[in-house]
Amino acid sequence: MQKRKLGKSDLEVSAMGLGCMGMSFGLGPAVDKQQGISVIRAAVERGVTFFDTAEVYGPFTNEELVGEALTPFRTEVKIATKFGFKIENGKQAGLDSRPDHIKEVAEASLKRLKTDVIDLFYQHRVDPEVPIEDVAGAVKDLIQQGKVKHFGLSEAGVKTIRRAHTVQPVTALQSEYSLWWREPEQEVLPTLEELGIGFVPFSPLGKGFLTGQIKEDTKFDKSDFRNVVPRFSEENRKANQAVVDLLKQIAERKKATPAQIALAWLFAQKPWIVPIPGTTKLHRLEENIGAVNIELTPDDLRHVDIAASKIPVQGARYPEEHQKLVGR
Repeated sequence: MQKRKLGKSDLEVSAMGLGCMGMSFGLGPAVDKQQGISVIRAAVERGVTFFDTAEVYGPFTNEELVGEALTPFRTEVKIATKFGFKIENGKQAGLDSRPDHIKEVAEASLKRLKTDVIDLFYQHRVDPEVPIEDVAGAVKDLIQQGKVKHFGLSEAGVKTIRRAHTVQPVTALQSEYSLWWREPEQEVLPTLEELGIGFVPFSPLGKGFLTGQIKEDTKFDKSDFRNVVPRFSEENRKANQAVVDLLKQIAERKKATPAQIALAWLFAQKPWIVPIPGTTKLHRLEENIGAVNIELTPDDLRHVDIAASKIPVQGARYPEEHQKLVGR
């Protein structure tokens, strides 16, 4: 597996990470714990060294799963987790990035992850009630105490990124980015390049849509977040199939799958981009890892850009209340 550095930092990870959220939360019922552990360990055996979780996934159960799965390999891997939500009665209950709370979350996450240091600690969503300088300062304290190695932000806007970076250098920004959500190209990617910050795209396969396995009549489990995502309404799925058809066309030429082309496209954008597709299935994990070796030529990339620019993607990527938490 090739390695990549996140920005100008010394955080070097596999070119592709594994997003672990869907094993416990958000995309239907949680997987059987042993199945989750075996997929995570299979990823390590295949060269993946970067694993993404958060206290709110579950809540808590995903960190416990990741901690247990990675204990035998702890020195070989990097673990990213996140703070920033209030959790009451086992449910997400608003934002909380007060410095004292950040430090409490760090202690609890360290225990669940069965480790003495968090490699990358992200603010999960920007909290408008707490100045970002205070948030960065709290993580800086944790770094000085040796409990955290790197500071990250998730879904933050460029002004927030700049302000945070002056207090404690930001190693990575995590936000959605894929062929059907390209908004980061406008302001975010140029800012990250200028400041030397790495980029970790989540949902690089469009929450599964870009794999070509989700059709307009696909039914999701009632606990699946995609049920409330406008982009996943039946009529929007039908309209957005054009993006998948484009990927399929290139995939056939490259003897690859649509998912592999979607990931290869991301790898080709910048050398400091590390996507974190999630999966609960071994054959999907192997398919995703195969994308690392697919070379898209400048001509291929031009063709994708021209074709994709003619496809207007239908539907918002989040319901309105979620969208309000983004880009602050």
